[in-house]
Amino acid sequence: MFVGRERELASLNRLYTSDQFEFTVIYGRRRVGKTALINQFIRGKKAIYFMGVESNAKQNLENFSRSIMEFGTGIQADTAFASFQAALEYVFKLAEKNRLILVIDEYPYVARSSKSLASTLQLLIDQYKDRSKLMLILCGSSMSYMEDHVLAYKAPLYGRRTSQMKVLPFDFADTCRYFKNFSQEDKAMIYGMVGGTPQYLLQMDDRLSVEENIKNTFLNPTSSLFEEPENLLKQEVREPALYNAIITAIATGASRMAEISTKVGEDTSVCATYLKNLMALGVVQKETPYGEKAARKSIYAIDDNMFRFWYRFVPENHSIIGRGAADLAYKRIEPHLSDYMGKVFEEICKQYLWKLLLNDESPVQFKELGRWWGTDPSTRSQTEIDIMGEQNKDIALFGECKWTNEKVDAGVLETLVRRSKIFHYSEVHLYLFAKNGFTKGCVETAGTMENITLVEYKNLLEKIME
Repeated sequence: MFVGRERELASLNRLYTSDQFEFTVIYGRRRVGKTALINQFIRGKKAIYFMGVESNAKQNLENFSRSIMEFGTGIQADTAFASFQAALEYVFKLAEKNRLILVIDEYPYVARSSKSLASTLQLLIDQYKDRSKLMLILCGSSMSYMEDHVLAYKAPLYGRRTSQMKVLPFDFADTCRYFKNFSQEDKAMIYGMVGGTPQYLLQMDDRLSVEENIKNTFLNPTSSLFEEPENLLKQEVREPALYNAIITAIATGASRMAEISTKVGEDTSVCATYLKNLMALGVVQKETPYGEKAARKSIYAIDDNMFRFWYRFVPENHSIIGRGAADLAYKRIEPHLSDYMGKVFEEICKQYLWKLLLNDESPVQFKELGRWWGTDPSTRSQTEIDIMGEQNKDIALFGECKWTNEKVDAGVLETLVRRSKIFHYSEVHLYLFAKNGFTKGCVETAGTMENITLVEYKNLLEKIME
């Protein structure tokens, strides 16, 4: 089942209809759906699709030759081109009069085995681009390789591409489209567990409860998700053990550099390098309080929901999971799920606010959204604001998000009002988000104010899905 990716497909189709040489670079993390996107795009079009393998140049050249011959004759052939240059030149000539797509998927595998491939492509692009109707797509899952050896300024192919596309996990709305049978609350829970990565969403069964899905995947030693984070790290980094330790430290509460360093027993300079790589992989994010740039206030959080869920709950229960005690492991996890979902709900609420902005329905034309934390001068205590966005020095919005079974009362609204006054904007708009609605007192208090919007999760979901 193919879901979403409307913008990506529209961009690729625009390039396809240009009827001139196009060179697109598609990259993104493993399992994010790059190959599915490409296959959807080339369906019904004249295309040569070739996926590189982690082997030597001879094997990849033979496979590439086979893909070209199958396109030309419709039958398998054992004939191989003498070189990648000969094979690619043949394809460029095929596309001199008619539109043709050439896809080289998992390009890093091919390029690593054939060191001259990038220079060969550079030579042929320069030679044929003005008279070729070829649409060349290079796709790769190794983020560092694609950025350093394809997109970077010093790379041989720099300046030749006509577009690039970083494929990201689905947002919450597209994630919901995967499932027909989950309840509204369950959809948020599933998003909190595996995020928007298509390959992980396919592991979820909407005919079962969230509890059963957790037991069948994260708490099942035979499930592909049980070892997925560690396997991904092994594919992407050289020292997975230290990366594992750093992610575990963050997942269990260490958020500042000094805390992470102490917990893993390494110098901060070493941790900084590893954290930079984890951020490049999209596993970890670095945050500073909204509107501030002070590095000393920076904190680190796990950015990928599947990694966050796995590292929060699996390692500490690893021994009992290994003994097949999924029920016992779930009993230990279940009391913490609501608290875990707090950060997930904040992200969903941000996506709702972005939807309002893009629909021209937001009272504040913010440029970005973020969290703020710091000292409240009125109470001289540390405080936090879940969501903040600024239009200019005079206008801003503030949001508070509550993923609890209880209805949100007027006290939460009054706290949000007080925190918004830490800043001195002349016009503020407040959003209070709740999983299960608001008390009568909260609704009445909000009714006396012109700048407050109460949003219940079920209404948020309807809006996001429009």
